[in-house]
Amino acid sequence: MIACFIRYEIDPQRRAAFQVYAENWIGIIPRCGGHLIGYFLPHEGTSYEAWGLIAFDSLGAYESYRSRLMADARARENFAHAQAEQCVLREERTFVELVGGSFNIPPR
Repeated sequence: MIACFIRYEIDPQRRAAFQVYAENWIGIIPRCGGHLIGYFLPHEGTSYEAWGLIAFDSLGAYESYRSRLMADARARENFAHAQAEQCVLREERTFVELVGGSFNIPPR
């Protein structure tokens, strides 16, 4: 399994618009084939960084997802929302690999 770690630089004054953008992905990402792990807004400390984390079985699965995403009307609307609201200033993607047995371990 791989995960696409998306680091967003957001306009802190447009945090609410970014939250709407992130919430819109909740239905879109799974429908297009991604395993949505979550979106994260700044809470304390840095006010301009937000993150999205989406998992895929492989890089090929990610490429198929991207094709479906670009063809999806709701996804295109959400990209347009972010652009119109100017809430995303910069976006970076990094692909990471899960260390087996290390994910979602509850406290003891």
